[in-house]
Amino acid sequence: MNLMNKKTLVIGASVNPMRYSNSAVISLQRFGYEVVALAKRSGRIGDIHIQIQFPENELIHTITLYIGPKHQPEYYERIIDLKPRRVIFNPGTENPDFLRKLEASGIEALEDCTLEMLNADRY
Repeated sequence: MNLMNKKTLVIGASVNPMRYSNSAVISLQRFGYEVVALAKRSGRIGDIHIQIQFPENELIHTITLYIGPKHQPEYYERIIDLKPRRVIFNPGTENPDFLRKLEASGIEALEDCTLEMLNADRY
């Protein structure tokens, strides 16, 4: 499997090493995945620049969410328009309404943990 085919967008990336989104960016990169990090504030996680502009024309395989349901609606259309293969709702980000919208658009939606998926070779 070519890992580059699973380019991942992390929404809600944080420079704070105590945040799971920070660990996810580092782990994804360590496992060999290409990572795009997005947040409201720019910064760096290792050598990954955190973008503040949503990537419009990137070929993204997976989007992993680290923002709660109340902050997700502003991303609904953009995520669906990006046409990722799947969206992962990490613990605390579960959103049945958005999950249904994704599935209705033909996008796989999972309630799982990116870090556990990586460590269990399920990513």
